[in-house]
Amino acid sequence: MPPLSRRAVIASTASAALLAPVIGRAQNVAGPADERLNVLFDAFMQEDLQARPESATMLGLDKGPNAALRHRLSDNSEAGLAAGRARNASQLKALEGFDAQGLSDAAKVNRDSVLYTRRSTAVIDAFPFGGGGYGPSPYVVSQQTGVYQQVPEFLDTKHPIQTADDAEAYLDRMAAYGGALDNDTARMEHDAALGVSPPDFILDVALAQMTATRTSAAENLLIRSLARRTAAKGLTDNYVERATRIYDDKIAPAYDRQIALARKLRAGARHDAGVGQFKDGAAFYAAALKATTTTAFTPDEVHKIGLDQGSEIASRIDALLKAQGYSQGTVGERLAALTNDPAQVYPDDDAGKAQAIAYCNDRLAAIRPRLPTRFKRLPPYAFEVRRVPANLEAGAAAAFSQGPALDGSRPGLVYVNLHHSSDWPKWTLASVIYHEGLPGHQLEGGLALSNPNLPLIRKTMGFSGYAEGWALYAEQLADEMGMYEHDPLSRIGYLQAQLFRAGRCVVDTGIHHLGWSREKAIAYFVETVGYTRDRSALEVERYCVNPGQACSYKLGHTVWIRARARAETALGARYDIKDFHETGLGCGRVPLEILDGVVDRWIARSVA
Repeated sequence: MPPLSRRAVIASTASAALLAPVIGRAQNVAGPADERLNVLFDAFMQEDLQARPESATMLGLDKGPNAALRHRLSDNSEAGLAAGRARNASQLKALEGFDAQGLSDAAKVNRDSVLYTRRSTAVIDAFPFGGGGYGPSPYVVSQQTGVYQQVPEFLDTKHPIQTADDAEAYLDRMAAYGGALDNDTARMEHDAALGVSPPDFILDVALAQMTATRTSAAENLLIRSLARRTAAKGLTDNYVERATRIYDDKIAPAYDRQIALARKLRAGARHDAGVGQFKDGAAFYAAALKATTTTAFTPDEVHKIGLDQGSEIASRIDALLKAQGYSQGTVGERLAALTNDPAQVYPDDDAGKAQAIAYCNDRLAAIRPRLPTRFKRLPPYAFEVRRVPANLEAGAAAAFSQGPALDGSRPGLVYVNLHHSSDWPKWTLASVIYHEGLPGHQLEGGLALSNPNLPLIRKTMGFSGYAEGWALYAEQLADEMGMYEHDPLSRIGYLQAQLFRAGRCVVDTGIHHLGWSREKAIAYFVETVGYTRDRSALEVERYCVNPGQACSYKLGHTVWIRARARAETALGARYDIKDFHETGLGCGRVPLEILDGVVDRWIARSVA
């Protein structure tokens, strides 16, 4: 890595110095080892919240002693990033030096899981480029990374405005936003000097989103959101006038500088899709693949898993399509024909998209009463489905989930990207709701957040392999729960979603390990899964920005179903699926390597 500036060194040293006394106190707490570990975790959590104020707001923890956090954004400057590296290194050192003698089995899982994150972060931190999206990303700014899209959506949907202080906090965050944009721009320029910048097609989408975001003050989301919500609460100070000055003086010029640099980079951008061409690109991909899947599978093994499982799933789809009268052509061609059936597509206008979201919320309501047949506990939160904001549709994922506030003040949200209604024919929507909502991400995440036996740091951490694997398993579970009993087309949709996730393993490794082009990857999805070219492009471009993460779904699903099969075989008549789910979910989110150990220890206790 390049040498740190004096300012960055000072920030790094300060972070380590602040944590050292807390670690010392944690190690010397009188009482059981579990208690000492939780004191250390609480110190980590508080430090992390101070560094990531947006997380405090999203969890509903920016209150009381943490109230000042509601006025701040994360520091994405060089000094802030250096402080983050130092914080992670200090926490890693503290955990590795923790005297683990006497820890309970549950506390050992907690320690090993947090330790895994700090070690994984240290590996990614060693690369002198990149940012973060759904996982480690080589690009600070893209169609899916960068504060230009993250902060407006956060302020509009996550920052609460109930009081005058909330409105003042909103203005403070707006004032910080311009600097955050410039910090991202500086990092873009730094990485470009290292030869790392997005390919032309990624910059095209990102530039379209940037220019759509850089509106006049009167039309800007940040100001319209503030005006609407302060008016609703009867807050009559000159908030909009002040916000307009902040936008015109600080934010709009920063947008213009970032757009200008992106256009400059676009003029000389390459078309190669993968990270393999960068210096250290192969190492970055290996690190990202391990960090996101939390497995030891090699890229070649992942590619083969995708091909093998895809072939088996396609065979099942073939039989179901024939039963519905679709017998001519490849599986991909027949799925495409079903997709193109006008009766299966919602109108591509606001009214049609509202119908699609209403159907999704209906599916969420329909499965709720069946959940007690498979689970001992259910999360106490509300959940709902929403449409991805129109200004972010072009670059956003096809669907994604955001957890509720810890105190339930904000529901868990499932977002569906309806940029083109044809991307989501009716028979494909049910499975995505079971994946993103219930019994998928929202159930798994809600159980973690509401688990009284987990320290806060464990409630709020995540592992893509565990979470996405569970969510894909949840799609299978919905089928087992009878959700497709009278809906054969939606069962085909569920299996197409499984085929798609197998294809992700093929395409992601194809792009970043085997050197596939964007066009070859898109063609694979069109021909194999039957997706439209537009939707396939959206997916492929996501993988270009977040290497490895797309593989976590099928690999995670594979680990979950293999664990269940081991339990069913070992326990026989004593096997209860509720116990299996409670074992896998009750331990909180863990790396898949740790999940296997948790399940195997439960099996051993159960057969003893």
